[in-house]
Amino acid sequence: RRQRNPHAMTETQSSQLLPALFEHVDEDRRLTVLHLGPALPETVTFFSRSRSKLYFADPVSELPSPAEDEEIDLHGEISAGLDLPEGLRFALCLFWDLFNVLEDAAVGALQDVLRPHLHPASLGHGFAAHVARVRPPDRTYSIKTASELVVRPVNPPRSGYVARGQGPLKSLLDRFEFGRTVLLPDKRLEFLLNVKR
Repeated sequence: RRQRNPHAMTETQSSQLLPALFEHVDEDRRLTVLHLGPALPETVTFFSRSRSKLYFADPVSELPSPAEDEEIDLHGEISAGLDLPEGLRFALCLFWDLFNVLEDAAVGALQDVLRPHLHPASLGHGFAAHVARVRPPDRTYSIKTASELVVRPVNPPRSGYVARGQGPLKSLLDRFEFGRTVLLPDKRLEFLLNVKR
């Protein structure tokens, strides 16, 4: 179900997997959430209604663009950009479509940085292309309700935006494994991630 708002250039999109993400949350404990993307008002409002600690970071905007033949310390840049306190553990990691934007080496570096901030019950959520030849449009996401997202187009698309299918992404994720997945009408794949044991 989608509701278009041409004036605000947004869509409201239902999600089958967000409810599954939140059903594992212990309401008696503070929920610690990592939102990897721009801070948008709907997400802030949604989590403000519960005992939540929300961390926003946008690795794509914070990574420098290397000059030709210049190497950058991806682990160091991502670690500095996230600036996560020692001992912090996330219950939820909202990746959205970050894996369609980061290069392979940056995906690996992000997992390395997150490794000490995950526990066995940590969960992730995101989007990928069903197959690499189908390129979904570039979007940003925020949470309106436990079953609805607000989606905004990104124009022009972010630099480096590609369609990474489930197979290639699965081979890159050494810290996570796919849980439930849902194929959406536009050939995007919505997925949940579990920490590999």
